[in-house]
Amino acid sequence: MIKIEELKELGIEITEDMKQGKVIIDVYTTWCGPCRFLSPLLEKLQQEGLIKLIKEDLDKNRPLGEKFGVTAIPTLLLFNNGELLNHSIEVQGQLLVRNGIMVGAAGEQVLREVIEKM
Repeated sequence: MIKIEELKELGIEITEDMKQGKVIIDVYTTWCGPCRFLSPLLEKLQQEGLIKLIKEDLDKNRPLGEKFGVTAIPTLLLFNNGELLNHSIEVQGQLLVRNGIMVGAAGEQVLREVIEKM
């Protein structure tokens, strides 16, 4: 079980409030088109108080990508109460989250369903 606190070793700032509730780490790059589509949606969901959001540029943090086996971007890492999710999430019959990791961009409605099931 991966705990969110372990990410401090990768240079990610983890505050006390991130150990409770739903936290999404958005692994992106500045040159990724789908990442630029996804980012404002995640920021909106954070502003609504549904999630806490950490944005991490893969080009600047390769060890993060290695730790989680990131091979495509955007990749979302989903934590609940300080631990990486250990279950899968299906939305509309499609497996979108496997062991706390979601690869690829999704629309707002799909993201809301994923967050609800975290």
